[in-house]
Amino acid sequence: MYRITDNQIDFILDDIRARGIGMEELQNDLIDHICCIIEQKLEANGDFEQCYSETICLFFKKELREIETETKLLLNNKNYYTMKKIMIVSGIISAVLLTTGIILKFLHLPGAAVGIVTGIAGFSLIFLPLMFALKVKEKKNVNDKILAGVGAVVAILISMSVMFKLQHWPYANMMAVTSVGILLLVYLPVNLITGIRNPETKVNTIVSSILMIAGCGLFFSLARSPQGSVKYYCMNTEYFLRNEQLLKTQIQLSGSNPGSTPTNSLGRKLIDKSETLKQFIIEQETGYKSIDENFKANQAWLGETYITQILDGRQDGEQQVSELNALITEYNAELAKISNRNNMSIENKFSQEYLNQLRVPDMLNNLIQIELKVLSNEQLASR
Repeated sequence: MYRITDNQIDFILDDIRARGIGMEELQNDLIDHICCIIEQKLEANGDFEQCYSETICLFFKKELREIETETKLLLNNKNYYTMKKIMIVSGIISAVLLTTGIILKFLHLPGAAVGIVTGIAGFSLIFLPLMFALKVKEKKNVNDKILAGVGAVVAILISMSVMFKLQHWPYANMMAVTSVGILLLVYLPVNLITGIRNPETKVNTIVSSILMIAGCGLFFSLARSPQGSVKYYCMNTEYFLRNEQLLKTQIQLSGSNPGSTPTNSLGRKLIDKSETLKQFIIEQETGYKSIDENFKANQAWLGETYITQILDGRQDGEQQVSELNALITEYNAELAKISNRNNMSIENKFSQEYLNQLRVPDMLNNLIQIELKVLSNEQLASR
């Protein structure tokens, strides 16, 4: 069995110090481990330096100072590994929930919204913050810590904007534009400047920057410009005005006295309720009680606001929708008593689940369709 001399111990100590190990306790522990391994492996007349070179390589992947870095990290951050486990578990659970929610959404099965919201929320509010906290603790340079923080904020905003967009919640576009702006104007320039200066990270920095620019370009290619949005709003408004003109013509042709049958009486109530609800929605959306041909000059076009945003917290609007639903049910029941197969029943499209997906133009055109069906039924009844 080989016996290590004091000179050899001093040689090992000098070498591990030169390799970046400055903690005295860690030096002593390393010397004990290295000496035990050498004494077991080396024969009595063996080559000490060669055996030491092979042994020291067992303690690191790239360089020996990794041990001291990990030791300090463990001492300074007792919860480091706990946070790391939570981060990994939360990431896996979030990914599974999100994937499940997306599959359910494609298959139009219940539970899709729950899976998507919980998956993205877990990813944004648990996984990403923990990943940022761990990255900050691993970084030594202050600039690297700030850069990691900015990157985490961008990632959280992007994921939250996707969730808000999928759930038709407000401020989704604002978060998306803000996140892309921070990415392009803050994160990308700083990352590019700091990364190119280091020869080891130069290529990776350039490649990652190209990918980020391409990703932002693809993102904006799917987005609609403000001018494009205005054109789209004007097109929706013009379509609504054409339908309104058609409705007015039908009302004039049907006359003011459709008859005294229960169906016709309920139909006129439906028309009045639809008109009242249309006026309420238009006023909330544009600030005007009605829309005319000068809507472009007044900027009174119909946007893409969800009906739930207009009705939320407004009892008068919610009450009108409830009354409309009741009238539709009553009208269809009365219509069923008439043995005319050509009569058109009115589909109730104003349940809460359906309203969550309706935008202002869709709601207004659905109300027009209700009035047109009522007028058509009155014309059939008068023949």
